[in-house]
Amino acid sequence: MRETRTTCPYCGVGCGVLASRREDGAVSVRGDPEHPSNFGRLCSKGSALGETAGLEERLLHPEIGGRRASWDEALDLVAATFGRAIAEHGPDAVAIYGSGQLLTEDYYVANKLMKGFVGSANIDTNSRLCMASAVAGHRRAFGADTVPGTYEDLELADLVVLVGSNLAWCHPVLYQRLAAAKQSRPGMRVVLVDPRRTMTADIADLHLAIAPDGDVALFNGLLAHLAETGAVDRAFVAAHTTGFAGALAAAGRAAPGEVARAAGLAAGDVAAFFALFAGTERVVTVFSQGVNQSSIGTDKVNAIINCHLATGRIGRPGMGPFSVTGQPNAMGGREVGGLANMLAAHMDIEDEAARARVARFWKAPRMARKAGLKAVEMFRAVADGRIKALWIMATNPVDSLPDASAVEAALAACPFVVVSDASARTDTIRRAHIRLPAAAWGEKDGTVTNSERRISRQRAFLPPPGEVRPDWAIVCEVARRMGHGAAFAYASPGEIFAEHAALSAFENGGERDFDIGGLAGLPPGGYDALAPVQWPLPAGAAPADRRFFAEGGFYTADRKGRFVAVAGAAPARTTPDFPLVLNTGRIRDQWHTMTRTAKSPRLSQHLAEPFVEIHPDDARRCGLGEADIAEIESPHGTVLLRVLVTRRQRPRSLFVPMHWTDQLAASARIGRLAPPETDPVSGQPALKHVAVRARRFPAAAFGFAVLAERPEGLDTDYWALARCAGGWRCEFAMAGARDWAAFATRLLGGDAGMLTYLDRAGGRARFARFEGERLLGAIFVAPGPVAVSREWAAEQLAASHPDRSARLLVLSGRPGAGGADRGPTVCVCFGIGANQIAAAGRAGHRSVKAIGEALQAGTNCGSCRAEIAAILAGLVPEAAE
Repeated sequence: MRETRTTCPYCGVGCGVLASRREDGAVSVRGDPEHPSNFGRLCSKGSALGETAGLEERLLHPEIGGRRASWDEALDLVAATFGRAIAEHGPDAVAIYGSGQLLTEDYYVANKLMKGFVGSANIDTNSRLCMASAVAGHRRAFGADTVPGTYEDLELADLVVLVGSNLAWCHPVLYQRLAAAKQSRPGMRVVLVDPRRTMTADIADLHLAIAPDGDVALFNGLLAHLAETGAVDRAFVAAHTTGFAGALAAAGRAAPGEVARAAGLAAGDVAAFFALFAGTERVVTVFSQGVNQSSIGTDKVNAIINCHLATGRIGRPGMGPFSVTGQPNAMGGREVGGLANMLAAHMDIEDEAARARVARFWKAPRMARKAGLKAVEMFRAVADGRIKALWIMATNPVDSLPDASAVEAALAACPFVVVSDASARTDTIRRAHIRLPAAAWGEKDGTVTNSERRISRQRAFLPPPGEVRPDWAIVCEVARRMGHGAAFAYASPGEIFAEHAALSAFENGGERDFDIGGLAGLPPGGYDALAPVQWPLPAGAAPADRRFFAEGGFYTADRKGRFVAVAGAAPARTTPDFPLVLNTGRIRDQWHTMTRTAKSPRLSQHLAEPFVEIHPDDARRCGLGEADIAEIESPHGTVLLRVLVTRRQRPRSLFVPMHWTDQLAASARIGRLAPPETDPVSGQPALKHVAVRARRFPAAAFGFAVLAERPEGLDTDYWALARCAGGWRCEFAMAGARDWAAFATRLLGGDAGMLTYLDRAGGRARFARFEGERLLGAIFVAPGPVAVSREWAAEQLAASHPDRSARLLVLSGRPGAGGADRGPTVCVCFGIGANQIAAAGRAGHRSVKAIGEALQAGTNCGSCRAEIAAILAGLVPEAAE
């Protein structure tokens, strides 16, 4: 086997991966020990990449109206239809909606086509849902979308403040680096600012369970405290910034009690945080979606940056504000102008000189002259008919955008929708008139940029299956058919990258932050061999880690950083009819809308169905019990979710994962609930502060099934599917009674070889159907949540059942005497369950380290260590007896 150096396609950490393909076609991966982002570490998702590289549910051929078509026919129709819409209605009648899953080269040509040759800036990306407020905050404060620091700063800091960032689950390798640094330097402190007590709280010295959108009040209070206690670096402020007095006046007073009331915190905790920040020189503030996904997200970003500018804690080792991105190439997309309000190479589309510069470089005949429609605005324009033709690339807006039902209705009414994607089975592609098969990870060749501005290569190590093509090649073919062939005559992604690098240096001279001119003239083979490199890298400079702004040099007109005066009031959302606040986010082992991660059986072991976290007091008020099915309703829609009652959740707030779609659940598209409300500066939707109400779904029966084949058309009110090693597992519930024998016969494909247990009086039924020694499926039904050993039952699909006693054991739903029940999976990397961890704890392995030594659990990606610790903590009273 030959290993290929490539980059993980998940979060913005940008981990290096060594990937190989065996002779039997299986893919194996391991962390690249030489990559400076991860030094060999991988999270659970990265470790399972090999399990997601198969061709299940892949789009392999172009389709027009659901029928297979040739590439020529499909591309001719795309070009002709876009061209006709432009000719009849103007360039703003067409749009492209892209993704942080695109490589930089894909992004570059799509942006060039729209802004330079179509003449419209109607090209936006799902990064608008992710990092747009960080971009806007950076531009207001720094004059450019510049991330000042590096990952190393998290390890060098004496205080790391995590704001709206569940680093343990969303950026696990960064969490591992931080946890290792804290262990080696016990004096390091970590503060977590988050409404939920997430698994990241396991390493936090202080958890501030802030009220939703209370961040501006907290950091405005901190700014005032810094001024009152003499912690402001007056020399830095005077020499390198403007606007301090206005920002301080807007911040108001710093009394911890007042700040605590505004932010929903205890005054003592606020005072402790203020003292820590004021008294610690080396501070890094890491922020992510909890800050950005808000109607005041940009103000939150600037409130954080204000505190770092005031103390001069920016651009030096171990200090600075740090935005960590959610997607592998959100940064690369920003570099090439993938957002509707930006130009390539971090230039401003509203700047006439910048537009003229890019037009000269591209020899663009029809340069866009104004910002285009941002994501939410774009789909409104699709709905009202302003956009006649839309091209969606590598993303699933029917699930991820707010007011998702309206988005789907808009696509259904749009005259012409093109979707280029690797997956044939998404909620968006079902609305496409033309489907174009795009390359997936492992087949793609190009670059990505991570959260610390480090450019890494994604290299292909798998042949493209079927008629699959890379996104950049698809865009260039459409551009050629629209009459722009000379400007898009690239033979390889390396040629595109060279042009992108040259544009970054064109008429720059140090005036712009993004400059990778040193990579524009790579020698033959240089692009293929390109090692991870961090920008800026002007021509003539050697590769080196860089930080920005330690000595000023901002990218504003006067080269000074800007304090931004921001208001402290959190927006009101809840009403008497919708009294709860819904917060959405990610879970540990799934990614976006699961088109990749749901292919891996082990990634579905940890949390296999959509759920809602609710505080016990709220559960009681809403009439919800553990494992009930809840109806969560907003003015925009309703979803059905499994109930998880937990004190980790702040009272009056709910948490729901964002991942489930109509492909894997009956009614769990969380985008249905969110209003299309956005930050007025960034255009980013407020996905973490949604007013909802909750009530118990009146389920009369609950069920669990394991099935060798994927079921289609489940006729139940609630259902959720997940892969397991031998097939599928399914949770379901329904309001009315059923003929369970008929239900089982239909779901299991017949009644030959069926074993049955019926308790009609108790409302319980169990069925198991076999073909020889093979289990085809088993179904368990009860009037309440089903008590079955789920992991064990799922394992029976891959086991042999040679006699009646083995088959009856399946019907019981539990292993017999002497059998092992791992319990719910905790460590996905090694398949270790809660029962195993508890047993090891009772046997004397009383620490997370000891559990790792005994079972390996927690020794790979480390994301499960907090859960292991919680299991062990629950055993302490029992052990004491």
